[in-house]
Amino acid sequence: MAGSGGATWRQARCRSSTRSCVVGVFRWIWASSRPARRSDMSGLMLILCVAAVALCAFCLALIFGRVILANLSFYRRQFSASAEVELADMFIFASGQQLFVFNLMLLVFVPLFLHVLFDILVITATGALLALFVPRVVFKTLKRKRLMKFEEQLPDAFMLLSSSLQSGASLNMALENVVQQSPAPLSQEFGLLVKKLRLGVTLEDALVKMEERIPLPSFIMASSAVRISREVGGNLVETINGMATTLRRKKVMEGKIDSLTSQGRAQGIFMAMLPIFLAGILSAIEPEAMSQLYTTRMGLAVLAVMVVMEILGFTFIKKITRIDA
Repeated sequence: MAGSGGATWRQARCRSSTRSCVVGVFRWIWASSRPARRSDMSGLMLILCVAAVALCAFCLALIFGRVILANLSFYRRQFSASAEVELADMFIFASGQQLFVFNLMLLVFVPLFLHVLFDILVITATGALLALFVPRVVFKTLKRKRLMKFEEQLPDAFMLLSSSLQSGASLNMALENVVQQSPAPLSQEFGLLVKKLRLGVTLEDALVKMEERIPLPSFIMASSAVRISREVGGNLVETINGMATTLRRKKVMEGKIDSLTSQGRAQGIFMAMLPIFLAGILSAIEPEAMSQLYTTRMGLAVLAVMVVMEILGFTFIKKITRIDA
């Protein structure tokens, strides 16, 4: 009996120790699994945050992309329409879409070329800004040269018109003679005037429209003299002959003034281009020293002051050497 009681006690003790071991193992497993669950939760939260940021970035990119495309489409329509009108006024007929594509190529390739050549952000940004305004500058330059050429041809055209009227031709026939014997752009503008007269437009209205197309003081003065002579019934031949003489003298005087001020203009252009030329040479010889001018705040401030002073100096020289006859 004593032996069986001792065996029962030993079995109960073994069961108790086994139960304690099993409970301890489960507690250890539970305790070790809790940090893993926390790390899994933190990793999941990190993934969700990254996904939310990526989604917001995608939405912002989509919105900005639509805004950029809308503005680009508006700029394309405006640029194409204005370019076609401006070129058509100069009797240059070109597609506005092709001009827009050419402008877009300038905006892409000019900054890229400057970036590869210099690898300086300021020069690249300046090139992109200049490429944006290149078409406008080209249009204005072409228009200014066309007006200057028209003004040079105007005295000879009035002399020819006066000779035709003195020979007994009518005003329409005299204008057609001017169109046939004059070079462009004067023949183009007077040809448009003759076409309007054939369509029944009065000479006064046609001359007013022509003044809007050619806003030159000399032409406006001559056109006003012709219109006044037609209204008051004066001698049109003498009026045109007098205007031809006046325009010829004005042309001679402008030539003298241009020859006297050409040296000053050349010096102004040379002085304006000299700092840019020297900056390019020094950048090629000492790139490390010149890089301080383009990469530091102090250098950019000095560069901005230099650019402003260059523009002011060139403007002053241009105003000094520009004399209206």
